[in-house]
This record gives sequence, C-alpha cells and structure tokens, in this order.
Amino acid sequence: PFDQVDFWSTKLRAPICYNAPASRTVLQYTLRRTQLALAGLSRTQILTRIRAMSLPTPEPGSMSYMLSKKQNLGEGAGSWMPHVMFHLPKSYGAGNGAIWGADLAGSPIVFDNTHHLVPEPQTILMVPVSKWSDGSPAPTM
Repeated sequence: PFDQVDFWSTKLRAPICYNAPASRTVLQYTLRRTQLALAGLSRTQILTRIRAMSLPTPEPGSMSYMLSKKQNLGEGAGSWMPHVMFHLPKSYGAGNGAIWGADLAGSPIVFDNTHHLVPEPQTILMVPVSKWSDGSPAPTM
C-alpha cells in the first residue's frame, strides 16, 4: 500500500496468482504502478497519476490467491496467512465489507483496510485458508 513505510521496497514479496477476470482488470493496477515507479516517479507522483487514470473496475468473479509461505508483506507484517482475495468494484456496495460479513465475530471474511489510500476502483475481501501452496498447514487465526 502507498502509505507503508517500506513502499516499493525490494524486500517485499507478495506472490499473487490472478484468475482470468482479475488478470484482465486488477492486474492492470499493479502493472501501471510498476511502470510509473520504474520511470522514477515519487510516491506522490504515482498516486496523482493513478488518480487521473481511467482504470477498469474488477470484472465479476475477479479473485486472486496468495498462498506462498515466502511472502513478505512489509516491515512488521512479514508473512501473513495463505488466503484468497475477492476483488469487487468500490461502487458495488462493498464499503467497509460489513455487507459481506467481513470482520464480524466468527466470520472467515476479512476486509482489507490496508488499501484505504489506494485510488484503484476496488475493494478487497480476503478469506484465509488452512494450507500453504506446498500443502503444509497454515497458522490458525
């Protein structure tokens, strides 16, 4: 996320596998951010440019998988849990995820509030899963 201390750090590793709908839409957000960062723009310039872009909303059924044990999601975060992510248009009523049952007691759905500064037109809901990609058990929540 743009507000992380280690924004665009080479130590970050967030291997993500996108399904076909997310590859056509959500992956474009990362590709555009990467192009701007590699062009030498600052964090502020990248945010400004992305806000001015016309980006597609996630296609219906857009989801991704983060199942690698080797993920490093930033300083202090390290490796979280293996999880699947559902990418919804911001305008889809996802709001803070409450309508989807996110973050409620006993609900497996987690609202991704780390992307509150991200100007891309998506809301991310995550569901932790019980195994890493190598089949080993994940920590319990």
